[in-house]
Amino acid sequence: MDTTPMADEFPTALVVDFGAQYAQLIARRVREAHVYSEIVPHTITAAEVRERRPAALILSGGPKSVHVEGAPRLDPDIYDLGIPTLGICYGAQLIPQQLGGEVARGGAGEYGRTALTVTGGSDNGLLSDQPTTQTVWMSHFDGIVRVPEGFVATATTEGAPVAAFEAPERRIWGVQYHPEVSHTPYGQQVLRHFLHHLAEIPPTWTMTSIIEQQVAAIRAQVGDARVICALSGGVDSAVAAALVHKAVGPQLTCVFVDTGLLRQGEGEQVVETFQRHQRIELIHVRAADRYFERLAGVTDPEDKRKIVGELFIRIFEESAGGLDDARFLVQGTLYPDVIESGGGEGAATIKSHHNVGGLPEDMTFELVEPLRALFKDEVRRVGEELGLPEEIVWRQPFPGPGLAVRIIGEVTPDKVAMLQHADAIVRDELRKAGLEREIWQSFAVLPDIRSVGVMGDERTYAHPIIIRAVTSEDAMTADWARLPYDVMETMSSRIINEVDGINRVAYDITSKPPGTIEWE
Repeated sequence: MDTTPMADEFPTALVVDFGAQYAQLIARRVREAHVYSEIVPHTITAAEVRERRPAALILSGGPKSVHVEGAPRLDPDIYDLGIPTLGICYGAQLIPQQLGGEVARGGAGEYGRTALTVTGGSDNGLLSDQPTTQTVWMSHFDGIVRVPEGFVATATTEGAPVAAFEAPERRIWGVQYHPEVSHTPYGQQVLRHFLHHLAEIPPTWTMTSIIEQQVAAIRAQVGDARVICALSGGVDSAVAAALVHKAVGPQLTCVFVDTGLLRQGEGEQVVETFQRHQRIELIHVRAADRYFERLAGVTDPEDKRKIVGELFIRIFEESAGGLDDARFLVQGTLYPDVIESGGGEGAATIKSHHNVGGLPEDMTFELVEPLRALFKDEVRRVGEELGLPEEIVWRQPFPGPGLAVRIIGEVTPDKVAMLQHADAIVRDELRKAGLEREIWQSFAVLPDIRSVGVMGDERTYAHPIIIRAVTSEDAMTADWARLPYDVMETMSSRIINEVDGINRVAYDITSKPPGTIEWE
């Protein structure tokens, strides 16, 4: 089973995944409590848990009923290992289901904000020092009606006779509600109390400790060898490069392939940041002409992606060819990438990813993945700690093919320039309005249509710009951002007045699902 070096250096809370997106959110909240966490499948055995030697276990929520045939279960021998264990929602129901309690089927269920009453518990119980009455976030159909022998119910709601329980001697606790969501005001306090006091895990997982651990790990892996990094201009590759540079200094050479498809001013900013500010050896390849030549006449979005990715590979190979002694390749793999690839299966191969474009299988580099254990928000904080400028660290997610997939139809230098200008206005106005950090992604799209307009006394026949802005936590789902009308009005006015060839602005109010964040 795949692990990261972090698990060897820090006390670890294992989050057992029973489905949906709960496990990732719980893992992030655990790390916010300065405790390292990793996600494991519910099929993990007691022997595997014992081998991992975790400091705590958290059983996540899940989308199924514990009564459904084929519903996920946990190896019951895990409960006898004496590891502090917290069950949440489905995870809380599974504990009495497997240990001799009772979970009733059906009923009215509870969904959303729910009033909870704390009814008891030990002096240092899970809900000690919390208000007797409080609001929690519920999402359940079945309900716990009887706890196993040796357990005590410690909270109740109108629809859940056992909304929390504990068995301190067995080091097991459970809550029917979701403490990991922001709608449960005292939820993070529940997690902190479980981790720090009941499981007695010290809060040592900090950005400083992460950097120190990774610097040591990189030095041990690389030794005196040369390392290369494919910079994309995005957050992940930038932070990975800065972290490796802190570890091995001049042994690192970065290759930045400037495709001409980045946002306005980003190519220059990457060079300024890494060559002049970070003092990293940088090979800057100006390749815009080659990209426009290959993209001429191409309209299919998948063809565009393949062309951009393949050309990147060829240019990277050409540029790295002079570095004959390079043995290691830096890649900005994040922890969600590891999870989504099956918990690390195949993670030793170079995958097609936005920060490297998909490098060929016959390249013989060994991977250096210093961000492999981190979530996106942690990567940003590491970048800040390393001294990277805010413009790099807080850069929004950006597609690998760049503006090629935000231009519907053929990609030309004129269209890229037009879109860069409009896109810069969108981001500038959000920054002025103080909304930049609230938006997951905001950008302009140039569709392959024209419409009639009137500018001054003249009739125009020009392109529209579509503004896209979404809020999200993980990009798995996204909602269209409710931007203030005055901000949208300013965006529209500036784009039409300042960008030649544009006479109309529209705003995309499609969520994901059913739409996607990007247009192509």
